[in-house]
Amino acid sequence: MSGASASGAPVREGSQGGLGSAAQDRSDPGRSDQEAGARRARVVVVTGLSGAGKSTALNTLEDLGFFCVDNLPTPVIGATLAACEAGAVTEVALGLDVRGRSFLDDISRQLDDVAESHELSVVFLDASDEALLRRFSGTRRPHPLSHDDLKRPSVALLDGVHVERERLAPLRARASLVIDTTKLSVHELRRRVVHQFGPGAGAASRLHVRFVSFGFKYGAPVDADLMFDVRFVRNPYFVPELKEHSGLEPEVRAFVLEDEATRGLLQHLEGLLEYCLPRYEEEGKSYLTVAIGCTGGRHRSVAITEKLASRLQELTELRIDVVHRDVQRVVDERRDQEAEAASVRPPPVELKREGEP
Repeated sequence: MSGASASGAPVREGSQGGLGSAAQDRSDPGRSDQEAGARRARVVVVTGLSGAGKSTALNTLEDLGFFCVDNLPTPVIGATLAACEAGAVTEVALGLDVRGRSFLDDISRQLDDVAESHELSVVFLDASDEALLRRFSGTRRPHPLSHDDLKRPSVALLDGVHVERERLAPLRARASLVIDTTKLSVHELRRRVVHQFGPGAGAASRLHVRFVSFGFKYGAPVDADLMFDVRFVRNPYFVPELKEHSGLEPEVRAFVLEDEATRGLLQHLEGLLEYCLPRYEEEGKSYLTVAIGCTGGRHRSVAITEKLASRLQELTELRIDVVHRDVQRVVDERRDQEAEAASVRPPPVELKREGEP
């Protein structure tokens, strides 16, 4: 996954929050394209009882970067995987369940074919009859096999669950992972899937961390998950020789980072974020925005954001992007004011001598 430069520094986006230079891939530079292409594609089949949490599992896999297809007829599994390989898609999740009806009769052979050329995992989601009945009652959705007996929906629902168990028995026997969701919440199920197929399973890190420096005078970022106010740090704005420079320049960086208050702040923030970021990742969070603000977003927040992002890149090896939202805002505003003043300035009056036409 791209996101860190070859030197380990965080990737910086544009100073106004737009994308700047492209992020470099921080994967092993020695890995050749041939080696990447030789890896077997990863296929996860998500199956199980209706109401047991298949949609949650598929949505979680999609958040982890899998290409997901739900309710796929088994005869086209081979063609679908071939199309994914042609498009360089190496992680695919397929939702297969009783909605496939007669297509399930040939599912064992289909999975054998997939396993020959792919890294196959079969996840079966199960739950007690009581839990399934309660969930269907709460959502008021009919069971996929209860459409034929609408006059007795409660009996038909329980019968549908029993028939579904019978039809899915071969898939359950084939499962490499069975998850009983009877007592699991949606969030707990999501964590189980992330633990099995996400970063905890040895895959590349998926959490995308974004550090944003900003000025409170221009408003706080609306998408910030965590926000820190650094306006108590001494301000280079009041030092004449530093006022016109930004926190990206060495003189300002040194002034801010050498402050005792800054050193203490960085020590505490590093410890906090080093502890929190892996746990956000385990929770299945895909994106995290950390906002650091000072008054104008040009000096203190910029220098501290640069230092903190660089340090956390070393500690966590997560993908970290850096955005300095307001670092050029003062310069741009001054330029706009000068341009506006020039546009409204009256033309010079030419004085003519007496007698000239």
